[in-house]
Amino acid sequence: MFIGGGLHELHEGGEQMAISKEKIIAEVGPVAEILKAHDGIVNVIDTTDGIIMISLEGGCVGCSSTPMTAMQMYYHLMQLEEVNDVVFVNGELPEFMRQFIDQKIADEAEEATAAAG
Repeated sequence: MFIGGGLHELHEGGEQMAISKEKIIAEVGPVAEILKAHDGIVNVIDTTDGIIMISLEGGCVGCSSTPMTAMQMYYHLMQLEEVNDVVFVNGELPEFMRQFIDQKIADEAEEATAAAG
């Protein structure tokens, strides 16, 4: 489940959101179904300039699996061309997990380049 508006909603300043909230939810893969089953809520707060601001709420609050859920979401979302960064506003993604995923994505890109070249 997610909270949020529609496609390219406008903010107070008239800025357009870079990516729709619906696309964000669609791109988090199997995480969305798990969240739904456990009454978790993904609150997509903002997507301006490709910086996705998310809060995990509902059943996610206090859940010991929330950092792993955030890590999986971060991995999937950071692979989208429109996404420059993903910020979990309540600190659901510890910095060491963010660094691990950033390194994994860099390694995968390097492997793909080597395989293609």
